[in-house]
Amino acid sequence: MTRMTRSVARRTTLGVALTATLFLTACSGTASGESGGFDPDEEIELHIAWWGNDERSAIMADAIDLFEEEYPNITVVEEPVGAPDDLFNRLATDFASGTAPDVFALGGAKPQEYGAAGALLDLSTVSEQLDTSKYEDFTLTNAIVDDTLYGLPTGGNAIGALINTTIFEQAGVPVPGDDWTWEDLVAAANEISAKVPGVVGLDLRVQDILGTYVAQYTEEGIYGWDGELATDAEIIQQWYELEQELVEGGGLPDPSVIVEHWNVTPDLSLFGTGKAAITFAYNNQIGSYAAGTGGADIQIVAPPTSTGVSGVAVLPSQFWAIASETKHPEASALLVDWLLNQPEPAKIILANRGLQFNPDILGVVKPLLAPADAQSAEYLEKVLEIGVVAPPQPAGGAILNELSQRIESDILFGKTSVADGAAQWVSELEAALAAG
Repeated sequence: MTRMTRSVARRTTLGVALTATLFLTACSGTASGESGGFDPDEEIELHIAWWGNDERSAIMADAIDLFEEEYPNITVVEEPVGAPDDLFNRLATDFASGTAPDVFALGGAKPQEYGAAGALLDLSTVSEQLDTSKYEDFTLTNAIVDDTLYGLPTGGNAIGALINTTIFEQAGVPVPGDDWTWEDLVAAANEISAKVPGVVGLDLRVQDILGTYVAQYTEEGIYGWDGELATDAEIIQQWYELEQELVEGGGLPDPSVIVEHWNVTPDLSLFGTGKAAITFAYNNQIGSYAAGTGGADIQIVAPPTSTGVSGVAVLPSQFWAIASETKHPEASALLVDWLLNQPEPAKIILANRGLQFNPDILGVVKPLLAPADAQSAEYLEKVLEIGVVAPPQPAGGAILNELSQRIESDILFGKTSVADGAAQWVSELEAALAAG
């Protein structure tokens, strides 16, 4: 194996529009399917790039060593960088010069961006080498363009409800299961606040749960596939009325406390300091939230729903993608399959790039994880059965968290009515989406 880290000086920032750069490169690159198939006797060199720290590089080195033992005719050149932007800037340069790595990591909506520009390999063309059948549709949405799959997720996380069962037992309130409703949450939160001094029922950051709540009432969630708003003021008003009910009943703390804790880290949150019985968080944060609770028993269950729809979408950590111009599409696909779908490297990678969305591999990894990560994996197994498809957030959606918090503050402090606040939420988000 050859290991290489390209210098930062070699990378440049984007000097031209990414789409134009990738389009020109894709037109001049090697078309997929022209390699003539995988020859196990051909000496092949593949280049793979990702971002991460030294620990990730060591993990990748061990996994790739095993790959080269399995495929002795393939040599893998490792090209790690420190941060995501370092990789994306480097890819823009390399695609422009025709020297892009064969396999590389992408995050967020990048697979769609690169896929639409023609820079990524259609994974259906290498289906013999790379099995995508184990991945639920809702785990793949960020890598699909015009019904074509351009990347596979390394794994990721999903929103759940963290429950401090010690507080529930102290209050004499039944611990909820995965079948509870929002009405159940309101009743439990209000009762706990009334019965346990110094504790509130619910520690809430609106940005952690609003998307899930909306997806329980709309087919697509907050955004549609066309990049426009897919919900309406009535559903948003319904959410803020729920918050009002909790404040009035004591299940939520005073609005000033809610605002003060909008953006704190888990260890500084009410739940993370043992002062709240329920919060919403990603499953990989269980350990962080539990650390300051004094040894309380922390469980994770699905968020409440009063519609029978979970509304829970997964958040992929990263995707592995293959350059459309690669000279070795089949060998590149074997490498991606190795990193995502094979048990031996999974035992090395564990949860380094998120918990795996391939249920077979998640089953291999779960017994090897630390207790909090194993608990997280068990919850993700449920989500892979009950999760929903959610279109990716369009560019204009970047205002969502700030907007939702600001409207929440105005409503809870009585500066605006719930109806007017919900209407303003819709108006401002629609305008942002239109502006792109």
